[in-house]
This record gives sequence, C-alpha cells and structure tokens, in this order.
Amino acid sequence: MPGRIMVRAGEMGTVDFDGLRREVCLSYTPEARPGDYVIVHVGFAISLLDEAEAVRTLAVLRAIPGGLDEISR
Repeated sequence: MPGRIMVRAGEMGTVDFDGLRREVCLSYTPEARPGDYVIVHVGFAISLLDEAEAVRTLAVLRAIPGGLDEISR
C-alpha cells in the first residue's frame, strides 16, 4: 500500500494513506523523508515510490470497490 510520510522520528514515522494516518516503521527505508511516498507492508515501509506512481496506484485502489478497506483495519 503506498503512503506519504508526514513525520519522521528516527526509525518510526506517521504515514498518510489517502487520509488515514498510521505509525509505520521506516528502518528499511533510511533515506525516506517527510513528503516521500513509500510502499508499506504489515507496518513496515519496504521501498520508496515515485509520487506519480503512488498517485496512479491510489487512483486504481479507489476505483476498486473495497480497494482501500485494507488500510482501515
């Protein structure tokens, strides 16, 4: 799931997933900064993502009924 880093505090950060914010471990993406998009899997940011690709991916997920339900769990 792509999300945008809002705040980084060491190895943890707040990531925004289309309006829903969650705490995420950023230890696997030490180069990530606030404003960057990351791919998050089970609470860990696993890679950086280009903003244009993140926007396209979120648009696809919004178009799928229930596509963003995973982030609300």
